This record gives sequence, C-alpha cells and structure tokens, in this order.
Amino acid sequence: MYSSCLLLFLASFILAASSAASGPRGIRADTFQNPVLYEDYPDNDVSVGPDGAFYFSASNFHFSPGAPILRSLDLVNWEPVGHSIPRLTFGDGYDLPPGGPRAYRGGTWASTLRYRESNGVWYWIGCTNFWITWVFTAKSVEGPWTNSANFGGGTCFYDNGLLIDDDDTMYVVYGSGKVNVSQLSTDGFSIVKTEQVLQASDVPTDSLEGNRMYKINGTYYILNDQPGSTTYIWKSSSPWGPYESKVLVQNIGPPVEGGGSPHQGSLIKTAQGDWYYMSFTWAYPAGRMPVLAPVTWGADGFPEFVKGSNGGWGSTYPLPLPAQPLYNWTRTYNFESELGPTWEWNHNPDVASFEVNNGVTLRTASVTDDIYSARNTLTHRIHGEFPKGTVEIDFTNIIDGDRFGLAAFRDQTAYIGIRRNGSEYTLTAVQNITIDEYSGNPVGPGEELASAPVPSGATKVWFRAELDARASGTRAANFFYSFDSVEFTQLGPTYELYNGWAIFVAYRFGIFNFATKQLGGSIKVESFTAA
Repeated sequence: MYSSCLLLFLASFILAASSAASGPRGIRADTFQNPVLYEDYPDNDVSVGPDGAFYFSASNFHFSPGAPILRSLDLVNWEPVGHSIPRLTFGDGYDLPPGGPRAYRGGTWASTLRYRESNGVWYWIGCTNFWITWVFTAKSVEGPWTNSANFGGGTCFYDNGLLIDDDDTMYVVYGSGKVNVSQLSTDGFSIVKTEQVLQASDVPTDSLEGNRMYKINGTYYILNDQPGSTTYIWKSSSPWGPYESKVLVQNIGPPVEGGGSPHQGSLIKTAQGDWYYMSFTWAYPAGRMPVLAPVTWGADGFPEFVKGSNGGWGSTYPLPLPAQPLYNWTRTYNFESELGPTWEWNHNPDVASFEVNNGVTLRTASVTDDIYSARNTLTHRIHGEFPKGTVEIDFTNIIDGDRFGLAAFRDQTAYIGIRRNGSEYTLTAVQNITIDEYSGNPVGPGEELASAPVPSGATKVWFRAELDARASGTRAANFFYSFDSVEFTQLGPTYELYNGWAIFVAYRFGIFNFATKQLGGSIKVESFTAA
C-alpha cells in the first residue's frame, strides 16, 4: 500500500514538473505561462534570501495565520513555507467574539519582508487597521516568528517597502497621497527620522500605493502605483530625494482573459543579473494572481518593461532560470499531524476547539446561525481555472442543532452541508449568504434551495464543490455529496460566484462546523483533495 501511494505521488510530481517546464496548450519547454501561480497571492514583496532562493510575502487580510510566505528557485515554480504572523493579535474582532466586532477586510495588507545579513534576522513590517505598524522577526523564514515591536498608535506604514542599505541602515517607504521614507533604529524596532519624499500630485494622480524601495548601482529607487492602471518608478541619488519619475507600465493588456491590468509588485534581480517585475492581475472570482515579466534598463537609468507578443503583459515569456518545481499544488491532505501552510482559518481559531491527528477534529466553537460569525472555519485557496475540492467528513459526534459542510467561501457564500434537528439529519444546499463587501456587516442570511434526507445509519459523507473560477468564464459553482466516495449527486442549483473586488480576497474552499443550539458536537475531517 505504501509503495503504491509513493509511486502515485512520484508520478504526480513528475507530471507537475513536466507541465511547469513544458506548460499547457503546447507552450514551449523553455517558456513559462502567466499567471505563474493560479491562486490568490496579492501584494507581493519578492526578495532574495540568504540561500539564494526567492521569497514572496503576500497579503491574506482576515485569514489566520497572516502574511503567507512562498519560496522559489526559478521565480516561476513556488512552494508555501509559512507565515510571518502566527496569530492576528490586532484587536478583539479577529477572534469573532459573540455579538462583537469582526475583522473582514482587516489584517494583513501590502507589507514587506526582508532578510538582514548583519544579524541573520528576517523582518516583516506591516500596518493593520490603518493605525499601528508592527514588526515581526524570525531567525528562519519558516519560523518561529515573534511580534518584536510596534511603532505606536497612529503611525501607519501604509503599503510599505523595506530597504536595507549597503551600510546596514534600514529605510522604509510608505504612504498614499504623500509618500514618506523613515529611517529605523539599529535594531529596526523604532523610528529615527521621517521625511516626505514625494506626493501623488507629482505624477500627477490622486493616490499612490504598493511602495517598494531598492538601491541599484548606487541609486535609490521607489516603485509604486496608481491603483488600477499605472506603475511608477522613481529614482534619486539619496534616500531622501529629490526623486524623478517615469512610467513603467500603464493600462497594459493583462495576460489573463478578463483580468485587470497588472500595476503593483516587486523588482527582482537573478544571480545572472537579469531583472523581472512580479505583479498581479485582478481576476475575480479567482483573485489577484501573480504574473511575471522581464525588464531591461535604459540609458536614462530607469527600467523598461518587456512586452509580450500580444503587445501587453505576455501570457508567456522565456524562463528566467532552469525550471525547478518544488510543490504540487493539487493534492490530497490526510492531516497526519499538522495542517501545513496552505491552510488558513477565517479569523483566529479557537485553539482549544480543534486538533490535528490523522484528521482534523473540529469541535463547535460558536453558537450562531451565521457562517460569518462561526469560529474555526478552515479554508484552502482555490487553484486553477476549474478548481475542485472534495472533503471527507465523519459526523458521528454532531449533536442537535449542529451544521457542517463545505462552502465556496467569500463575501457572497454558498455551501453544501448537513444539519441535525433532534434525531433528523438533512442534507442542505444553502446559497446567497452575504456580508457587505466593505464593512463586513451581515446583509443576507442565505436561502436553503434544496435538501435531501441522510441515509439511516450513515456517519461519513463526502462533499464536493466544482467551480469555474475564470474571470471570463461562467463563474459557476456546483455542489455534490456522496456516502460511498464513488457516486456523487448534485444538490441545489448552480450558484454564480461573485466577482466584485472590494473584499480583496478570492473564493476559498471553507470547511465549517458550528452549533445553533449548544456547544459539544464535533466532526472529523479525514481528508481533503484539491484538484
């Protein structure tokens, strides 16, 4: 049994490596296809670590743990390695207290990650709640990470980028209408000096975001963007300016049909001296997906974007480096001893109400009728154009009033599940559960559009969700159930996934279990397959 499973895994990994090198739909083996990762990893800050690998820090907002980190050896194939924020300790709302505040759209926004060679420490810096800037540090990028400092209430390094200069001085660029540079103390835990170095009206535009700071061949550069359209690059002989600017890309055609123009991201240099721009395209319901393109350098000292054969952001380019696949993003999880970095909770989990031991036991942690108020909803990003998620659940230990299932989870949610009322167990398809995409406040409780009886004596169920996540697609979501893992039956009508942007996150598969009457019940998630 073990050898056959090993052979199956090796075969799938070799297939993943082959597709990474050769690409789908006849793409040549020496090219890659955008997006480099068909998942929601926005607001990238990409830099080189002490091992020569590339590290990618992203936003994940109200999901916990926060600030996911990816690693790559070739800028195209990525693997998850951890999170910079073990728990979102930024206010009561992150714990979903009964009747209290919630933190939808809060948490980690555009932030920065850098390795400091002089002390062997990784620094993550980010502003939460538009109010406080936090500094988390670690000796290893995989953790453990420590909440080392904050800069006090009212000091928000909005959309910031960290530069560690040749003399080890730490500078952070941040801001929107006005863009500032702050010099940090020797340990990086306090502010020494701050000056405004440019403003949006210099371009001119109303606002600038996504600030990053670099020193290249003795010149200081700031990379930022006008939301929705334009990447600006600024340069100066001093970190304090004055800066002159140039457009890097503007209203460029996206590499994904139906996606938005890439305009925010990171400049990256390979060991061979080649330069690339990692950005992302807005392509909901799949989210903001990373896209990569080469840049060259002009005689004026500014980078120049290399357009694809389509005249815009290319759907394919030559590989930056020899392909080195690290991770198969479609796989089955059996949860032997830990969740792993691809799994995140909706808000902070109640750690006393779950355990991982050859499956994930989810004890009810909230008494509520609202999935958005329920604690311990376990989420996994959707992957690819047509993501499919299948979960295997033992529900022997649910009690009266419990509801559990599998959701297409976002600010507009649909799910398939089972509810227990007394001794009666019923399959349910619930759709149109909605919160306001700006405030996170409840809008619609949803409708049960289909139901079916659970067979007498059944204690295990498989739920499946099949989605069309393409921005240009049907956005269809269909839900299925099975009691033998072989024959699946659809329950409920096709649901149309929402493609608005204001919640900032993409759809995810959400595995939930909450009580409507009293705590005490539990389910065991025995496996999950992302396909």
